[in-house]
Amino acid sequence: MRIGIPRETKPFEGRVALVPEAAGELVRAGNEVYLQTGAGELSGYPNSAYSAHGIQILPDAVALYGRAQLIVKVKEPIAPEYDLLRPEHVLFSYLHLAAVPELARVLINKGLTALAFETVEVKGSLPLLAPMSEIAGRLAVQIGAHLLHAPMGGRGILLGGLPGAERGRVVVLGAGEAGGAAVAAAAALGTEVTVFARSRASLARMCQLGPNVTALHSYFGAIAAAVEQADLLVGAALITGARAPQLVTRAMVSKMRPGAVIVDISVDQGGCIETIRPTDYKNPTYVEEGVVHFGVTNMPGAVPRTASQALSGAIAPYVARLTQPGWEQDPALRTGINVQDGKLMHPAVAAALTGL
Repeated sequence: MRIGIPRETKPFEGRVALVPEAAGELVRAGNEVYLQTGAGELSGYPNSAYSAHGIQILPDAVALYGRAQLIVKVKEPIAPEYDLLRPEHVLFSYLHLAAVPELARVLINKGLTALAFETVEVKGSLPLLAPMSEIAGRLAVQIGAHLLHAPMGGRGILLGGLPGAERGRVVVLGAGEAGGAAVAAAAALGTEVTVFARSRASLARMCQLGPNVTALHSYFGAIAAAVEQADLLVGAALITGARAPQLVTRAMVSKMRPGAVIVDISVDQGGCIETIRPTDYKNPTYVEEGVVHFGVTNMPGAVPRTASQALSGAIAPYVARLTQPGWEQDPALRTGINVQDGKLMHPAVAAALTGL
């Protein structure tokens, strides 16, 4: 199969889908692999690193999309890439179609096959979403701690506190990969952490992260009370393939202290906080109801070297399967199919985009 790795186009998106060693394994298996020139540079992988493994370097996106059958990229295509897609392409990337109906319409009209990393499922887990979720969870606390600094418009709170000063309060919505990573990072700083989840097993797992972690069931009133006292609110709620559930209303946000911070990791699925909207690393924040909001939809793009290595290791076995006849019989890859033959295939995505 002819596999293409394009350069990402979102602002400050430095990740590359496959690092040279992973791409080289595909070449050794008999595939032709093409890289758009410069696609790996922001992750620290020059063209020469790919050429050394037998990957062919192409000068631009037009050449790459024109040559490749299987397109493997990190983030969903954006408008300038739409005309490059063809019916014979198999697209494998993050898609988040429930929050991007315009892209869903494009993929349907193209008639191609599109698989989403975030819906590839194995025994109830999401192995291709997990590494980026963990990175985003850690970043949420790092970024939130920075935005709480007074020069950034924050409350002037040191999250971990110190003798003679109060600790900061962090509230996390969700205890999956992203939420759990955020709780662990916040607990390690010494903050007072409150996390909300649906299952007792998740609550028990969160409590084990430290004596400064309080884990509660996701009752509306309990969330409202915690949000009002939060210095940093992290949204990390997920329903596979669907829009994120709205857990925090504008009224709740309006009761937060001026200069508090919201980081909504689930923004790429529509967000679980009513006042969140998508941003990028060029203009990452805005103030709504006196609260600093961070809504960047590609958070792991800030650490492209780390993120590319983690993502590539996760997706490489699935890319290899996609090059084999009968890949559609693979149970995990079947759950990854979001669009095929002009139709929405994943039930949750289709339900979220009813009437498209």
